[in-house]
Amino acid sequence: MNRESFGIDLACMAGPLEERLAAAEAAGFSQVMLWARDLANHPRGYEAAVKLVRDSKLQVTGLQLMRNYEGMSGPAHEYKLDIVKALLDVCVDVGAPLLLVCASAAVGHQHDPGRAETDLRKLANLAVPTGVRVGFKAIPWGRGISDTRSAWDLVYRVDHANLGLVLDAFHFIAGGQALDALNDIPPEKISLVQLADFSVPVFQERSEHSADHMRVFPGDGVLHDAVAAFVRHVDWMGYAGDYSLLVFNEDYRQLPAHAVARLGARSVTWVNTQVLRRRLPLNRLRAV
Repeated sequence: MNRESFGIDLACMAGPLEERLAAAEAAGFSQVMLWARDLANHPRGYEAAVKLVRDSKLQVTGLQLMRNYEGMSGPAHEYKLDIVKALLDVCVDVGAPLLLVCASAAVGHQHDPGRAETDLRKLANLAVPTGVRVGFKAIPWGRGISDTRSAWDLVYRVDHANLGLVLDAFHFIAGGQALDALNDIPPEKISLVQLADFSVPVFQERSEHSADHMRVFPGDGVLHDAVAAFVRHVDWMGYAGDYSLLVFNEDYRQLPAHAVARLGARSVTWVNTQVLRRRLPLNRLRAV
């Protein structure tokens, strides 16, 4: 793991898109994770936002987020296909090599393993001509796919070269999953690893709301030992892809973007020097 393989999610920071991009670059990051809303909601319009990303020196790790895709039927399925196609176009516009898709959490959704498999295979096929890969992610509040084992089982059954698994350390640890649950996953089928630590010692409410308020940067939280063990295990498995800091935290969002980006950079240094015991050259990420 080095600076080139480590990015920060723009959701970690508050402020205009241009400020967050500049903050990430100034802190020493070489890549960022974008959200479609970063572009669609830009005050100068979508094309201006795309140009900002293209003109920066930053690579795009991927694009967040397709929600509630698999398992829909009838008009709802057709609607979701239209959204997927539009998001794939956004990926092409900003040079994002990966589209993140999280497991369905729609109210009333009835999980059908066969239908979910068909839907994800269709999505992987749709993405092939664009050159964009699809990364599927379990979420604890999912209506059928709520942990890494069930997400990997679905990705394995789909068996598509353009579909991989996204691992979120925060969700994995919060769910109490054992590290050996990862051992059957070939490292090349892991599309991305997202990292965060915990601001409180016990994850009491496994909901989207709690996940949005309990994250801190790796090494700054109370479960840093568990995060370190997760990182070491994924590294031991042979994973050589990208890592992304994904931290939803209202305290961080009250700070200037550059201050938060520097905290993220310090976290990357912690992972490399304290967790993996790897030295960074002097011109690598600037720790604070």
